[in-house]
Amino acid sequence: MKRIYSNISLAERNSFGVRQQAATLVEFECAEDLRSYFEEFNPEKWYVLGAGNNTLFMQDYDGVLFTPINQERTILASTDEYVDVRAEAAHDWDEFVEWSVNEGLWGVENLSAIPSSVGAAPVQNIGAYGAEAKDAIIVVEYFDVESRSVVRLTNEECRFAYRESIFKQELKGRVIILAVEFRLSRKANPNLGYGDVILEVESRGGATLRNIREAICAIRARKLPDPKILGNAGSFFKNPIVERSVADNLLQTYPDMPHYAVTGDDDHVKLAAGWLIDKSGLKGYRDGVVGVHDRQALVLVNHGGATGGDVMRLAGYVCSKVKENFGVEISPEVNVI
Repeated sequence: MKRIYSNISLAERNSFGVRQQAATLVEFECAEDLRSYFEEFNPEKWYVLGAGNNTLFMQDYDGVLFTPINQERTILASTDEYVDVRAEAAHDWDEFVEWSVNEGLWGVENLSAIPSSVGAAPVQNIGAYGAEAKDAIIVVEYFDVESRSVVRLTNEECRFAYRESIFKQELKGRVIILAVEFRLSRKANPNLGYGDVILEVESRGGATLRNIREAICAIRARKLPDPKILGNAGSFFKNPIVERSVADNLLQTYPDMPHYAVTGDDDHVKLAAGWLIDKSGLKGYRDGVVGVHDRQALVLVNHGGATGGDVMRLAGYVCSKVKENFGVEISPEVNVI
């Protein structure tokens, strides 16, 4: 059953806490809710707003926002080796991770404490600590706005890449994700490629599912501000991927610079945007009501009363300083509306 709101405040529906409004917001449970709305109103301008953790509004939204509210989770298959599970789009991501850990299922534990909904996870191909959502996703189900039909894409068809998917490219503005299906493993498969994770896990007694989840939750809690207290969208910038020659040149000057291999691509290297911003002297930098977080330079924060324009002005300044200091371009991973 859908619910329709007019001239609704978005202050509580975006993690930056910017005070914009939407002309119309539609909460929906299923494809039939969407089908009936599009057949009756056929809106020209629309956008999907999930939990609002990766969206920055620059102004009032004069179109229709669609927000999923179905939070159900269903076991589709269970064997001695794996469990296939379907989670509806509004299911809280971290609750899904907690459930998987409680069930002894491996595959998403490194993605603990990421503020998101399940429906948003494949769009951005959310990732952290050497893991990505694509590693566990088997099917994404969506509503096609043009055909008014339900479509299912396999993992390969989603064209996942670093912070990328078909939903940010060819299908952007054309589909609304309804649910995601995952395959989780019963076999232990700890992913401990990051030093701080290794140390935190070892301090808890070793690489169990519970220890890995608690370690990552603890690390994130130390580094990242709670959006309920300080408005933010988590990591604001993507880690840049540069040609290997660029990374090699930088390493001659900065031998301690973090850098990571790019899967399947020996010609490029991924750099740490947070390190580049920090070394540019911007950690803790403040410009009026916005600033760079003092514990994690990847995070831009709203100290109170900021507009989307304030945030983007700061983002532009950060990008320019990194370019000036390192010759590397960084870009936002947040959706700017």
